[in-house]
Amino acid sequence: MPDSVYKVIELVGTSVESWEKAATNAVAMASKSLRDLRIAEIVQLDMQIENGKVVAYRAKVKVSFKYQGKE
Repeated sequence: MPDSVYKVIELVGTSVESWEKAATNAVAMASKSLRDLRIAEIVQLDMQIENGKVVAYRAKVKVSFKYQGKE
């Protein structure tokens, strides 16, 4: 097995339903443009509040993928 290098980026997913859905949205969007996604780590969870009510959930997610440098 050859050595590998992975790149890590940070994304923020949002959802009006839940933190789980917010994190899933971030990974789903990343998978549209990145190949070989490997790990997603939830870094931070927060909520957007308006007039005393939660209107959105946000999940800050670190996503790693196999780095394919220019050859």
